[in-house]
Parts: sequence; structure tokens; C-alpha cells
Amino acid sequence: MQTHEIRKRFLDHFIRAGHTEVPSASLILDDPNLLFVNAGMVPFKPYFLGDQTPPYDRATSVQKCVRTLDIEEVGITTRHNTFFQMAGNFSFGDYFKREAIEFAWSLLTGSVDDGGYGIDPQKLWPTVYLDDDEAFAIWNEEIGVPAERIQRRGMKDNYWSMGVPGPCGPCSEIFYDRGPEYGVEGGPEADEDRYIEIWNLVFMQNERGKGTSKDDYEILGPLPKKNIDTGMGIERVACLLQGVDNVYETDLLKPVIDLASELTGRGYGVVAESGANGAEAQRHHDDDVRFRVIADHSRTAAMLIGDGVVPGNDGRGYVLRRLLRRVVRSMRLLGATEPSMAKIIAEVIDLMSPSYPELAEQREHILVTAVAEETSFAKTLASGSKLFAEAATATRAAGKSELSGDDAFVLHDTYGFPIDLTLEMAAEAGLEVDRAGFAELMAEQRSRAKADANARKSGHADLTVYREFLDRGPTEFTGFTELVSEARVLGLISGGVRVPAAAAGAEIEVVLDRSPLYAESGGQLADIGTITTSAGARLAVKDVQKVGKKVWLHRVVVEEGEIVEGDEVLAAVDSPWRHGATQGHSGTHLVHAALRQVLGPTATQAGSLNRPGYLRFDFHSGSGLTDAQREEIERISNEAVEADFTVNTFETDLPAAKAMGALALFGENYGDRVRVVEMGGPFSMELCGGTHVSGTAQVGPVTLIGESSVGSGVRRVEAYVGMDSVRYLSRERALMAGLASSLKVPSEQVPDRVEQLVVRLKEAEKALASVRAEQARAAVSGLIDQARTVGGTLVVSGRVADGVDANGLRTLATDLRGRVADRDAVVVLFSAADGKVPFAVATTEAARGAGLKAGDIVREIAPLVAGRGGGKPDLAQGSGTDADGIDAALARVAEVVGAR
Repeated sequence: MQTHEIRKRFLDHFIRAGHTEVPSASLILDDPNLLFVNAGMVPFKPYFLGDQTPPYDRATSVQKCVRTLDIEEVGITTRHNTFFQMAGNFSFGDYFKREAIEFAWSLLTGSVDDGGYGIDPQKLWPTVYLDDDEAFAIWNEEIGVPAERIQRRGMKDNYWSMGVPGPCGPCSEIFYDRGPEYGVEGGPEADEDRYIEIWNLVFMQNERGKGTSKDDYEILGPLPKKNIDTGMGIERVACLLQGVDNVYETDLLKPVIDLASELTGRGYGVVAESGANGAEAQRHHDDDVRFRVIADHSRTAAMLIGDGVVPGNDGRGYVLRRLLRRVVRSMRLLGATEPSMAKIIAEVIDLMSPSYPELAEQREHILVTAVAEETSFAKTLASGSKLFAEAATATRAAGKSELSGDDAFVLHDTYGFPIDLTLEMAAEAGLEVDRAGFAELMAEQRSRAKADANARKSGHADLTVYREFLDRGPTEFTGFTELVSEARVLGLISGGVRVPAAAAGAEIEVVLDRSPLYAESGGQLADIGTITTSAGARLAVKDVQKVGKKVWLHRVVVEEGEIVEGDEVLAAVDSPWRHGATQGHSGTHLVHAALRQVLGPTATQAGSLNRPGYLRFDFHSGSGLTDAQREEIERISNEAVEADFTVNTFETDLPAAKAMGALALFGENYGDRVRVVEMGGPFSMELCGGTHVSGTAQVGPVTLIGESSVGSGVRRVEAYVGMDSVRYLSRERALMAGLASSLKVPSEQVPDRVEQLVVRLKEAEKALASVRAEQARAAVSGLIDQARTVGGTLVVSGRVADGVDANGLRTLATDLRGRVADRDAVVVLFSAADGKVPFAVATTEAARGAGLKAGDIVREIAPLVAGRGGGKPDLAQGSGTDADGIDAALARVAEVVGAR
């Protein structure tokens, strides 16, 4: 049975049982405790925590999940996956243990013809919590599972919580017996390799307090309502129904392995087929691990990119970057010499899109992003390889055969070199690697990361004070059609607590039944304005935010009078602010459309911010804009302004909007009904909940003021609109007029005149540098006459004129070495420039033959000037910050030469 069919049968089974199908949420949710959605119940947390009332009593979903804590273990074991699909059914105060168990059992053991999976019931072993006699009785007496196949397990295995204070309860897991060839008899308690877990039924019935571990916390008491949360691993069930040993051999991963095998010329599973042993068997095992890494990571990467993640240096972006680079590295270790990311990711998209059609829709964007990272990593490999070569040379020069753990860690942490890549390169160089030292540094890094994660994991925001408002329904937003609205005060919150009233000077949150003030979202900042009462109270609205994505919280300062819960009020938007905000937001749409015209459809939105008179827009691109492209984007945007396109807004369902060609933001979760903003027909059509002008002429002139990088593969343009654009251009014109006056040329000739002056300045600086160099050479000529012989070596050393930089010092050192090239000689020069103390060491061939190396001398003298440095045996350099140590450093040179 194919995986897509397994997924469909699960959903159909529970839909027939009265459950509402809930589409998978994005892998990225607004949760401070989670980098990615890592369990099927995560989107339902507000309901389980009691923060919101669920819109249904029963639900079912197949949720995309990513877990990345053990990336390094992927491929080594066949049970680790970073991406997986968790099928679940949920009850919110409706059914409980009996129904949950019956639903699971009937799907697993029901006949294929009747929509089940057709699993032999004799192969299934349930587990229950130690004292959960109720669940045991249901399995034994009602389902008919023999008592000897039902095992009781402790809190660590069969008691569930979210790891923080909140709902918890006993669970019942269902295991499948794969047979004696996979391990010993005795059920899950005896061997979880033979007996694999395929389903977990959580009976959420209690509330837990704080604790120190997974099985050490206090049970505070029962929940007001009993809930059900279950999870069935789609991939694990696919293994069973497809008759394969592990998830990597199922229909959604094995084709990726086959493609990688074709591209590299290496085979998967060869050791099992050939019966090889020893070193040959190890090589085949390592190959299998790499093939599994490629299959797993490429799939996870495609899913993450599809949900809006882009490679970066921290957070989610760093995880994606690691995944993609491990794919590239694994292909390289398997022998690939050509770029292969495009073919591998294309295969993943083809395999996964039947269940996730958005992948096919975003195909080009996903491919461009992945390939750009492959190209970037190729350059990183080149830089890291250079560092490795230097470290290897230094290791051999020190008479050692083992690369230090520090060097391996720097390669990993700075250049993204996984340890096995460093091991391979070290082996090629005839070196070992201090793996224990590397492992210790990695453990320290993980410990710091875990401590940081724990510090941030402080439970869940307490939204109970807003529960009444969330249950009541969304705030009616009237701001699309009016700037002043009559409203009623539903509640006042101060410091997280409901209050009946607030007087002048108080800073509070106000919840209204309706409001014309825009709540910050979609890149548009919140409106400012006022709330007034007939009794004379006046509140200044400083910010408006959403809670639960549907209730407006007006953050205000009470300026006059007293506001009381239940008051009838007038809520008013600051009109100039709104006008500027709509200009900025509509201008963002114009710039986005212009970008796509100039760069093509891959220039998709990666974020935006707009406020009155200003906009910034982040977009996916592997390179910066040229001057010509910037001019073209600005021209197209302003042509749209001049055309005065009518701005139309309307609501429709999501499939219809996409069919029209409306652009959606990657990673955004949209409801069944969406708002479309259309400007000029095909010119711009996007899903957007923001406020806009009624005609594009109202945006005013659009002036691009900057373009920059904000991360790998993401660029940012900034622009002014409306009067802010006019003011900016006015300042630029005044600046140009001032330059023209100073240079005594017409404005149009200023660029040429400035270029001429720059050329002349560079020539003057070059001439001055030449004079200084000549003066320095003359000054150091006398150093040879003052040189002394130490143990048969001529030591030419001293401090040259201040102001000579590192490059100049190197030139002087090599020049002096040339004058004594026929002797056993060492040249050491110091200078002081701009608060730094550069120094250079050069040795003649005879000195090197006598055992004197420039790099060694640099390492001896660098600490004396609070610096560091290195280099080759013939020439080395460094820099410090303590000029007072120069004399001591020069004295140390003589000691080093004398002690050789």
C-alpha cells in the first residue's frame, strides 16, 4: 500500500466517524517554544490548554512535522527521520478511552476492502500506564487482546505531557511485532527493535505542575474536560504495509536513494548483498548512511523551503542550511563531481506533491533556493579546504600526526564541515583527527544550546484572561470602509488582569466589539488613534495587536477621564497616519510586481514592513540588483502610479484566489476565505489583509533608497513613497546643487568631475605611499649595519617609522632579506600604525636550513605585543595592539635564534 494511500485511508476513516478534517499547519508556527512543528497535536495546543474553544468536538489531521535535535544520528540508525507525517485524531471533551481505542483498532485491523490496513491483529501489542486498569480492560475484554500481549509501563514510557505545566495523562501505545528475525520475544518491554511503536493514544485527563524531568512532576488534579490526542506514524505504518525493513526503503524515500546511486555510481545495501566484511563492509555501511542522509535531508529541506524557510546563519535558516550542506557533502563523499541538488530536489517534489500539491506550485522557488545553497557551499568548501590545508601543514610541521580537536571544531563551526568530511580529508593527507577533543567541544556547544533553549522554554503565554473574548468571536474590523466607528468596551486589561475601570494616567489594553484601527499584521504597522466616551474620557491608542489572530487589543494611555467596561465609545484612526500607511502598503505591492517583472517569478516575498511614507521588501534572490535593474524597478513602479490603476479588494475561497493567479506569502496559513488585493488587473494580485489606497496614483512617487543582503539568498529593497519620497528627492537635489557649486560645474557634470577627483586622489595617495616606502627603505638600510650575529645567524631587526602598514612592512622585510640572501640571516621588523602593531619575519634559505622558521618566530614574539600571527617558514606576519612590548619582542628574537 503506497504512503499516499495510507494517508488517505486514515483521514477517510475518521471523517466517516464524524471528525472534521483539519489541513496540516505550516511547519512554522508562532510558538516561542518551537523551532518547527514537531508533533501532530501542536496546532491544537490552544484548545488543549483551554486558551480557546475549539470550533469542533472531533478533528483529524495528517500534520507535517520536523525534529532536528539529532541530525547527526540520521542515517546511522534506520529509525531517525527529520521530517515525518503524524496522523492523528482528536477529541475535545467528546469521546474518551473506549472510542479512541476502538477507532485505532478498527483502522489497523479492518480489511483493505473496507478501508482498513488489514494488519494481522495477532501482531499487535498494546501497552498501558501502570495503574490504568480501565484501558487494560478495554483492550482485553472489549477488543479481545489476550492479557499476556498487553504490557503495563511506567511514567517515562506511558504518561504524556508537553514538558511544561499544562495538560497531561496516561497513554496507550500500539506496537507491531516484526518477528523473531528482528529480536527477542517478550513484547515492547523486551525489545523495541523487534516490536515497533506505530500509534500512541493519549488520554488527556489531568493537569501537571512543574518538574525536573519527563517522569518527575506533580499531578495537580483532573482537567475540566477529558480530551483525546493520538498520533500514528505514517512512515512506520508504510514500512509494515510495504514489507520493507525501514522507512528509507519505502516508496517516498527509496527513489531518492536510487537517484543518488545513479548519480554517484555507488550502490545502496551492497554489504548485505555481497557478504563483504572488514574494511570493505565498513565502506559499504558508510555509503548506506550517506544515501539515507541524502534521502532524509533533501525531503525535509524541500518541505521547509515550501513553508517559507530560507538558508541562513541562525534559527530555522541555519537548520535548513545544515540539512542542504549535509546532502551536498554526502553526495561528494559518494563520489559525485557535478552539482546534483536540482535533480534530487526535483525527485522529492515529484514524490511528495500528491499529498502536498503546494510543493508543485512552488517548484521553481524550492529548486532555486536549494541550488543556490549548493553553489554557496561549493565556495565554502574551497575556503574551508584552504584552512584545512594550513592546519594539516602546521600539524606535520610540529611533528604530529593528529589534527587537533580545535581545528576540526573550527572547520565544523565556522565552515560547516561535518566531522566525517574532515576525517576523509585528514586520511587523504595521512593524518588522524582528535575525535575525542572534537566531541568534547561539540558537547559543550550542545550544552550551551540546550541551556539557552531551556531558558527560553518558560511555558506558554497565559491567554486565559482573553478566553471570554476569544470565545465570543473575532473583533469586527470596520477600518476598510470608515475611520471612525461606534463601539462598546468589552473588557479592560491591566498587567494581565481584568479591571472594571481605568483612570487618567493608566496604561491598559482595551477590547472593543468593533474597531476601525488596524492591528499590526502582514508587515503593516498598527494604526494609532483615539478612543473617546461621551462622558469626556479620552484614550490615546499607541498600538493595536491581535490575540488568537482574531481579537484586537488596543494598547492605550488614558489621557483624560475614566474608562469603564461596558462604555459606549468612538474609536477613531489618526487620518494622516492611515493615509501614509496605505501609501506604504500599496507601494509594497507595486514594488513586488515590478521586481517580478525584472527578475522573474522566483523573486518571491520573504517579508516586508511598511509604515507611513516608507516600505521595505525582502525577496528571494541569489544576487544583488544591478544599477540598471534598480532603475527599471523604480520606473515600472512609478509607471503604475502614473497609470492610476484602480485598487480592487474582494473575498473569495483560497483555491479560487490561486486559480486567478493571486500571490500568497510562503509559510503563511490562510483560512477558507481570503482577501485579494488587485491593482491594474494582471499587474498585481496578492492575498492581503492590509489597508490600501483606492487608486495607485495616491501612492505618490516611489523612490528606491537602498538594496542590501539580509541573509543567504534573501535581498532587501527600501523605498520612500508619497511626500516622504518628495522630501528625500528634495534633499538629494539640494545635495547635488551644493556639490555642483563647490566643484563649479553644472549638476549633470558632477559625476564626471567627482570621478576625476577620485582618480587624482588615488594617484596622489600612490605617489605618497611610494615616497614613504622609499623613506622607509632608506631608514632600514642602516639596520644591516647595526645587525648582530647570534650563534652564527645574522639578526637584522628593529622598529621602522610609525605608519608603515602590514603590506609595507612585508615589502621591507623581503627587501632586506634579499640584501643578505647569501647568508644565514633572519629579518624581523616592527611598526605601529593606527593603534595596531604589525610585524614581519623573513628568513633566508641558509637560516631555514639551520632550523629557523619565520612562522615559529612569529608565534614566539606575538604574545609580547598582545597579538597573534603565522605564516610559512620563509615569511610570516602578525599584528598586535601593545607597542610597549616591541623592545621585549626584539629581545626575544635573539633568544629564539640563540636557542635553536
